[in-house]
Amino acid sequence: MNIQQKIELKLKENIQSISINVINESYKHSVPKGSETHFKIEIVSNEFENKSLLNRHRMINELLKEEFTLIKACSLHTLTEAEWKKKNNRTNNSPNCVGH
Repeated sequence: MNIQQKIELKLKENIQSISINVINESYKHSVPKGSETHFKIEIVSNEFENKSLLNRHRMINELLKEEFTLIKACSLHTLTEAEWKKKNNRTNNSPNCVGH
């Protein structure tokens, strides 16, 4: 099982979600082809209701602490269903790496 699959599985098993999207964005960076070093995680869950952004990220960081030791960067987008709908069911695209 690769890192992306491990992240997806852990999130699905531990957070009751409406949507989970784990995107390997390593190709946007100066790393070898096939790397799993940079990720974007979009997770929509009403478990985030009444939680600050910091506490939402702490939940994910604690859950994925083992996987985070294996990667360089991860962008977290933690939204409630209402927040997700306000954003038309999407998050902003990540920029390309400056060195890429």
